[in-house]
Formats: sequence, C-alpha cells, structure tokens
Amino acid sequence: MENKTSGLDNPSFVPGPNDVQNGKGSSREDEKEQKNLEGDGEDRAQWGNGLEFLMSCIAMSVGLGNIWRFPFTAKDNGGGAFLIPYIIVLTVIGRPLYYMEMVLGQFSSRGNVKMYEKLSPVLKSIGFGQLIGSTCVATYYCCLMAITLFYLINSFTGTLPWTLCKQEWLEYEKEIGRNCVESANNIGNNNNNTISSSELWFRLEVLRQKDNISDGIGIPEWRLTLCLLASWIITFLVSVRGVKSSGKASYFLALFPYVIMITLLIRAATLNGAKDGMYYFIETDWAKLGEASVWYAAVTQCFFSLNVGFGSIIMYSSYNPFGHKINRDALIVTTLDTFTSLLSGTTIFGILGNLAYEMGEKPANVISSGGTGLAFISYPEAIAKFNYAPWLFAILFFFMLFVLGIGSLVALQNCLNTVIKDAFPYIPLWLISLSTAAAMFLIGLIYVTPGGQYMLDLVDHFGGTFIIFVFAILEVYAVVYLYGLQNFCLDLQYMTGHKPGIYWRLCWGLIMPLLLLVIFIYFVATLEPLYYGIYNLPYPDGILAFGWCILGVGLLQSIVWIGYYLFWNTEVPIFSTQNWGPVGIKRTQEWTTFKQDELARTQSLYNGNWFIRQVEFIFLGR
Repeated sequence: MENKTSGLDNPSFVPGPNDVQNGKGSSREDEKEQKNLEGDGEDRAQWGNGLEFLMSCIAMSVGLGNIWRFPFTAKDNGGGAFLIPYIIVLTVIGRPLYYMEMVLGQFSSRGNVKMYEKLSPVLKSIGFGQLIGSTCVATYYCCLMAITLFYLINSFTGTLPWTLCKQEWLEYEKEIGRNCVESANNIGNNNNNTISSSELWFRLEVLRQKDNISDGIGIPEWRLTLCLLASWIITFLVSVRGVKSSGKASYFLALFPYVIMITLLIRAATLNGAKDGMYYFIETDWAKLGEASVWYAAVTQCFFSLNVGFGSIIMYSSYNPFGHKINRDALIVTTLDTFTSLLSGTTIFGILGNLAYEMGEKPANVISSGGTGLAFISYPEAIAKFNYAPWLFAILFFFMLFVLGIGSLVALQNCLNTVIKDAFPYIPLWLISLSTAAAMFLIGLIYVTPGGQYMLDLVDHFGGTFIIFVFAILEVYAVVYLYGLQNFCLDLQYMTGHKPGIYWRLCWGLIMPLLLLVIFIYFVATLEPLYYGIYNLPYPDGILAFGWCILGVGLLQSIVWIGYYLFWNTEVPIFSTQNWGPVGIKRTQEWTTFKQDELARTQSLYNGNWFIRQVEFIFLGR
C-alpha cells in the first residue's frame, strides 16, 4: 500500500505562517502540537522548579534500601572494608549511569520506552524490559509499606503488642521446638531454644505465615489488605497529577525522614552499649576485599539504592527544561544517598548495640539479618527495651519507613504512568494513575497472603534483580557503542553547554561497560537454587516456574521486537539511530547543525579505525 504523507508530516519540513492543516480548522490540541513542532518542544508538563526535581530524585533514591539493606550488606561483606568497593562502584558505575539516564531523559523529553524507541525502534525492548522490572518492584514494594503501616497503627498503644507472648502461640512453639520469650523482658535469654515475641508476632499475627507453601500460598490477610489499599490510595493522591502533584509533595518526602533519622541518631548515641554496636558496624575485615561476591554485593546495593536501571530516572528528568544543569543534581543525589546509608547504618547498629547490652550478649549474637528481619523483628525488639516512651520511637521509626517508601513508590508508579501517557496522550493523567494503582493493588494481594513473603523474595530475584541487571547492561552498550559515545557527549554538550570531562568519558566508554559485563557473568555463574522459609525448602515447581516466566517475558519481548523490525517492518534499518534527536523541529535543526560542525572538526584532526577513534575520544576528548 502506498504510504502517503502531507508536507506537514515530513519531519524535515519547517511550517511557515501560511501553512495550515487540512480540515475545518485547528483544535486546541493541534495548536499545541504545532507550537511544539515550531518551538522548543517544552509543552510537556514540567517541574515547578529545579528544586522540585532534585527533591523528587532524593525521595526516589533514598528509600528502604538505605535503611534496612545497606547496613547488613556492609556488615556481611567486610564491615568498614565494604565501603571501599561500594564507593568505587558508586564512582565508576552508579554515578555515571545515574548521570547518563538523566541526560537521556532530559535530552529526549520522553519516558523510557519512547526514549529508547526514538534512539532506535528496536531498542524499545529495553524500555519495556525496565518497565517490567520496575512494575514488579512496585507491586511488592507497596506490600512492605502495608506491613510498615500495620506496625505504625499498632504502635499507638502503651504496651507494644510485639513485646508479649500469647497463649495461642504455644502449639506453634511446640512445632518448631522453641519457647517464646517476651521482647521487653528478654535479658540474657538468647539461645537456640528460644524465640522472641517480636519474631512470633511478625510471623503469626502480622503475616499469618505458612512454613510450607506446597499446597498454595493461601488467601490475602484482610488487615494487611486494608493497609495495602490505604498505601496505594496515598500513593495515588501524591501521583494523581504526575510531577505537578508529586513535585509539591517531594519536599516533605525528601526532607522529613532526615528529621527522624537525626532524632533517632541522637537518641541512639545516648544509649548504653551503642558505641559497641556502631563499632561492630564499621569493624573491618580486609580479607573480604579479595572476594568477588563482595564486589557483586556492592553493585547490587548501588543499583537497588540509586534506582538506576529502572527507568524512573529517565522519566523524572524528561520533565526538566531542556537546558537544566543536571550534572550538579547527579552529584548531589548520589553523594547524599551514600551519606544516608552511613547515617542509617550508624543509627540502627547503635540501637541494636543497646539491645545486645541489655541482653548481656555481643552485638553479633543479636544482629543476624537485614531486610524485613531488621525492620519488623530486630528493631521493634530493640525499641521494646527503651526505658522511656518506646511507643514514641516506634511511631517515629515506622512513620519514617512509610514516608521513605512513598517517595520511592511514587517514582515507580509514575514510570508506568508516563509510558502510558506518552503512548496515549489523550487519556487524563488522573485516570492513568488510578488505573495503574488499582492494577498493582490487585497484583499486590499475592504478597499479603500467608505465603506472600516467599513470593516477594521470588519476584525480587527474577523481576527486581535479574531483569534489571540484564537491561541495564543492554542500555549501556546501546548508548555507548550503538549510538556512540562521541554522539552522546555532543548531545550533552549541546544541551548543557559543557563538555563532559575525562572522568565521565572514561567511565561511560570503558570502565562501566566492562565491569557490568564481568559482574553479570559472575552473577550467572554463581546462581544457586532458591529456598524459602525457616526449613530452607525448595520452591514448588509451579511457583518457581512463575518466577522464570517473569524473566522469560522480559527477554522474549526483546526477541519479538528484533524479529518484528528484522522481518516485518523493514522501512528503517533495524539498529539505525537516524531518528534520534530532541523534541521540536527548530531545536532539532540547531542540534543537527551543531553536531555536524563538531564531528567535521574532530574528524579532520584524526582519521583512524573505530577502536583508535574511541580510545582517542575517551582520553583526549576529540
């Protein structure tokens, strides 16, 4: 069929004052589109100011991973020595990748799927892969917030409910062969034959957890379901108008947790035994630096903490004005994220050090795990032993966790909302936000079942780690080697007026691609079977197949897109980047002229093969 286009549809055509659209006249949408084509392409919604963008990035990146994941990841991988590989990984992978995603989003003014599609049509598979991963994380992230909200509600009482043993727990105690001891009075009773009331309350009262899911994961627990619903309602209200509403909320979401963290740090520093816990946190095991697993842990912590590879950074920066100075924001956010991890680690280990002091034990004997074990077992148990107003510190801690979770979840939901809005711009944003919140609430019901925590671990492994890692590598190689490092740097120079220095060029062009590939090979080579529960049971085949399906869908859609553009839609070469550029015809023409002039100037200085040109550009910038 003949493909007919009008002159106005030709991307190289610059509309004149006498050129009009066919039809009865231009609607408001037509006029907006015409203005967008002629001008700077900034009709897209934008942040109220640059500070809103910075605060939103802080709220997104500083989240639960800093509070309950970093401290124990550090302790398990050499303590203070872990800071060396972590800061190195942050410097040569985390920060450069964060900055790269900011540049891609701001230059294209598009969400991650549309951005990759504009770079090269087949690369939209990277955007969809990241979207699958971020959606998986969003669905279980809100479940953790629901549990946090449940604890927060139960903290408004004179006697914290997890401090007492219950008569109905006796049967379960006999089943596992351990006796319950009350957390508030658990002094010197820590041994293999006992289990704290805080742990039993978490398992039996909050989760109603099953120890074996071979017969299914059960039905959703009604109280957690209501907390999950409340969490999504709050998230929806924050994101209902996109960046216009979440930007205003970002000041509170980014800054308020620091008020509580500093308050808790001051309190922790005054507790008996706190210094022993803090020292245990930074105690250094230098031998760990020679283990590959430590460097892999540093990379996964960096990805999880900064939110790189999820598409949310691209999404947030796409709402920036075109010339916004994002290099400053990238440095601030990545530095503050590391500072927050150290602050929370010092605070939490100080409080748990007091728990060890009260129990007459060493810190190593009371500090056993991170994640939900820290947030919902160890920390509540430590708070229960506070002599003054334990309920107040419980409220502060769980409210802080909830606020941190909202900041990160809003970014994950907005990532999906932006993809839908870019594809269907006529749908009201509030309806998109409502639909995605409702859909993810329904999916999240699997995590509030008696076997929900095991499903959470499964989805996190396949959807929150495996997929994200794969598509982060594809993202880096697509930008650096398919589009070209020099082209990318020229885009950045045109947009901000500054040339990227050798640090950025060296990380983007050499260190980051090489290290990501090596670490991924190590990750695949050391994969181990997944187990769940206190008895370390293997996952049932059907549930394990569900996890592999998540990964399979993410990878299979990439193959489908390659096949589509290779055999079906052959109008554009499959890996062509000829359609890449900023929004707006006027700006695109200026960018094209600038780029052609710069490339002509640099190519006249040296002509060699591709490898020589790459090395020369990385080290000499020409």
